Formats: sequence, structure tokens, C-alpha cells
Amino acid sequence: MLKVLVPTDGSSKSQHGIRHVISEFEKNPGLEVHVLNVQPPFSKHVSDFTNKSDRADFHREQADLALAPVRQALDAAGVPYTVHYEVGDKADCIVAVARRLACDCILMSTARKSSLVRLVEHSITNQVIERSTVPVEVIAGEPASKLERFGIPAGVGAGILVLWLAAS
Repeated sequence: MLKVLVPTDGSSKSQHGIRHVISEFEKNPGLEVHVLNVQPPFSKHVSDFTNKSDRADFHREQADLALAPVRQALDAAGVPYTVHYEVGDKADCIVAVARRLACDCILMSTARKSSLVRLVEHSITNQVIERSTVPVEVIAGEPASKLERFGIPAGVGAGILVLWLAAS
């Protein structure tokens, strides 16, 4: 039986990965699906003034909200799955859960971005690929908009130019 971990934040781009898992399950009904949502931890300043159970309840509520569309899609398709919640660094938690569950694959959705944007930003997907010992399958979402393809790289290039001029 193949175990697959599907980290998701409930966003529209993450739905591409869920649709892919559903189609894979139709081909292989023995697929064991584990859905993971990772919530960012509170800062020390917030943690100092709230109790642990309140923070845990808040993180669980946020995870449930994020996973609602994912659960709805998997339930509608009749795909059995197990839900996992974690709090911490997203990439570290994804890799740790995949290791703990002995998953055969991590399936991640990602937005399509230009090469320059991918070079500059250190995405969660890239971090998981770097840290994971199991294969990571990346499902691309919709194509990047013209603003993302041209505007953001131009803005990044202009920012680098300004920094370079300021350093000279």
C-alpha cells in the first residue's frame, strides 16, 4: 500500500494537489492518504500572555477552517484519509510527519512562478525538496499572471539595482 502525505493550507492552489490525489486514488484504491495542515506558531510575546490550551484550540480551529474544502472534496470523491495538524515551521513539520508516518511520497501543490521569482524566494516547496528523504511530487497550479511573470521580476530587479547603487 502506497502512503502519500498531502500538505495543504486550504488555498485554491492546494486544490490542484487534492484533485490529483483523487485521480490517483481512482487508479489505485489502496492508496493511503494523509492530509496535513501546519499552523505557524505564535510569537514568544503572545505565548507569554496566553495559556497553552487556548493556543492549541486556536490552531486547531484555524486548521479546521483551512481543511474544510479539502475534506469536502475528498469526502465527495469517497477517498479515505487521515488528518494531521502540526504547529511549527512548515517545511520542518512536513518532512518530520512524512518520516514519522513512513510515507512513500509527499505530494505538494505549488503556484506557477517565473524562474526569477523562484530563484529569489525560498518557497516551502523548495525547502521540503531540499530536506526530504522521500520523493516529493509537485503539482503545478494555474499559469502565473502577467504581473507575476513580468511585474514582480522587474520590481525585484529594480530593488537589486537600488541596493547595488546604494552600496557603491
